[in-house]
Amino acid sequence: MPKTPERSAIVGWGSVTPIGSNPCSTWEAALSGRSGIQALHDPWCSDLATRIAGRVDETVFASLKPILRRRADRCAQLALLAARQAWDMALERAPGLDPDRVAVVIGTGIGGLSTMHQQHVQLSEGGASRVNPLTVPMLIPDAPAGQVAIDLGLHGGAHAPVSACASGAEAMMLAQMLLNDDRADLVLAGGTEAPVNRLGLVGFSAMRALSSRNDAPEQASRPYSIDRDGFVLSEGAGVLAMMRDRDAPKGATLGWQLASGSSSDGHHIVAPEPQGIQASRAINDALRRADIHPEDLCAVQAHATGTSLGDLAEARAMHRSLRAVADSLPVYAPKGQLGHLLGAAGSVEAILGLQALSEGILPQSINADPLDPGVDLAVTTSGPVKLQEHQSERFMLKNAFGFGGHNISLILAAPCNKPVRTA
Repeated sequence: MPKTPERSAIVGWGSVTPIGSNPCSTWEAALSGRSGIQALHDPWCSDLATRIAGRVDETVFASLKPILRRRADRCAQLALLAARQAWDMALERAPGLDPDRVAVVIGTGIGGLSTMHQQHVQLSEGGASRVNPLTVPMLIPDAPAGQVAIDLGLHGGAHAPVSACASGAEAMMLAQMLLNDDRADLVLAGGTEAPVNRLGLVGFSAMRALSSRNDAPEQASRPYSIDRDGFVLSEGAGVLAMMRDRDAPKGATLGWQLASGSSSDGHHIVAPEPQGIQASRAINDALRRADIHPEDLCAVQAHATGTSLGDLAEARAMHRSLRAVADSLPVYAPKGQLGHLLGAAGSVEAILGLQALSEGILPQSINADPLDPGVDLAVTTSGPVKLQEHQSERFMLKNAFGFGGHNISLILAAPCNKPVRTA
């Protein structure tokens, strides 16, 4: 039996998503059922099979200095925007933090894909002299973590987990490990991704992973639906400020991460293990480390991307781990609205999960109806669902899975009857 970790208190958060420029607006859009998926009209995608994606509002970048926008990939820029929100909130709720004891853990699935594509074009069309000398520091996957540490003046360590679509959730797992090992007093943890460019769309489309519903963008992302045809590529970032629960000032806590679980499929670089055996091990690991039972959960936030194999594998994993509870436990699939933010998905969605626990309501899973009969879960297809209380807290299972067979499950908690309306 692993030692039960000290729960990590969430004292700040920040996000930039296709449906909101901060956590508050993102939550309100999620609750309203609004989709962030749109048609792409850029000349560079006119000949592509997939011409839809989830994009953030361009106005959010206005707060970044022009020199920073020139020297940082869009992936790092999004991380900075989300991290600044989380850091500002953390300083308000837990003042007096020592920058030498604040760590950064920002994951990404790919890193600076836009820079990689742009500079390859420059090299091919203009020759070596046209390549930006900052190409490498802009495209490396640890650039977002490094840029956040530089921007905020933090010296407690900068880490960059790269585990595809599980990166943001893995960052939260590593943050809790750093706190429990007393390597930091506060950790800014999360994920970021900016894959909406010609190379990103072509690459995923070539493996037939993307939806091609170009004529109906808002209905294209269909997790768990019988007629799903792939995920929708999206961009964004989510960062949470985490600290040991005993160190969090009274009244500062927005919610908690109780524990995390992990496993590896060891099966295929892209396809999940079809029976969900190893994904189930990650779920079981998280529940065991959190010292709670399936019956204690009030909701599940699913990874559910809208791919034919992945959605069924996750459903099977949940039935393996949650047993009879899986038949009635409300399941929210946020990617119907957000699209797939890849390395940012886990952290962006975790913030939504904590808001749902605090508010006592789970948003609708849009576009999931008609449900695939093979899923057999209580997916919130008909509208938002009121959450049941468990004593004074509510508990949620949050899943994140990535190419390569990376499986991360988190147990999140929030106090009942404590709505959070802060941005």
